Amino acid sequence: MSPFTMQWTIDSLNEGKLVREFLKEQQISKTALTDIKFKNGRIMVNNQDVTVRYPLQLGDQITVQFPDEEPSEGVKGEKIPLEIIYEDEYLLVVMKPPGMNTIPSREHPSGSLANALIGYYEQIGLSATAHIVTRLDRDTSGIVLVAKHRHTHHLLSEQQRKGTVKRTYEAFAHGVFLEPEGRIDQPIGRKSDSIIERMVREDGQYAVTNFSVKKSCSHFTWLALQLETGRTHQIRVHLAYIGHPLLGDDLYGGNLDWIKRQALHCRKISFVHPFMGKRVTFTSDLPEDMKELLIQGN
Repeated sequence: MSPFTMQWTIDSLNEGKLVREFLKEQQISKTALTDIKFKNGRIMVNNQDVTVRYPLQLGDQITVQFPDEEPSEGVKGEKIPLEIIYEDEYLLVVMKPPGMNTIPSREHPSGSLANALIGYYEQIGLSATAHIVTRLDRDTSGIVLVAKHRHTHHLLSEQQRKGTVKRTYEAFAHGVFLEPEGRIDQPIGRKSDSIIERMVREDGQYAVTNFSVKKSCSHFTWLALQLETGRTHQIRVHLAYIGHPLLGDDLYGGNLDWIKRQALHCRKISFVHPFMGKRVTFTSDLPEDMKELLIQGN
């Protein structure tokens, strides 16, 4: 595949600006400009190579050609089935099944979503690493947003930082909720005697989870949840803190009788497409093990 390229025509509002200034306004980072300079990328005006100090004129065609990327050394491509919900030249929206790491770990060095993505890129001839924008825990299922290029990842990460990437989760939690909706505003930090477990603690990071009850079942409650922050294990920690741990989440007090993994699924994602300039939304069905819970809970 040809290198990732972006192109603009200079209008009267941008006439006289230096290339460096113009590209900064297009949210091309200093790191990206350094890569372009030293890793065989190109900046061209009217098909002629220029430096970032070039003054732009009305009607100029400016082209930025980003250098090819190499997959991370620790992530090998694997032929793993990949459920693609949406794909274009800039990004992917994929479905991660439960029991799959988002990225390799010491305990699970292969079989991750990142391995599957690199395998898919090798198949389609895309030279890139796995730019995963939204990660999920190993046993959480659902939608994951993936950028195909470093610059796209940068733009989507900026949206995350500003809170414009919205994710809706669905979960099954122990017990009956007395209120139809609520907001959990409690800081989260690492548990002092664990490298994995988190807990609510005064010196933790600011964390907010909003929930609404979809249905009260016989022994548990079906919830929709939205995060205002993205802390590790946030939903799991917050629900356990208010006395309603997730079904199957034995790390935080959930019972394994109903399901053998935390009953948590990323159902919907919404974000502004960084190149189309419009908000897009994608949804996914509940996985079979969570659908089965609804049948059992009636």
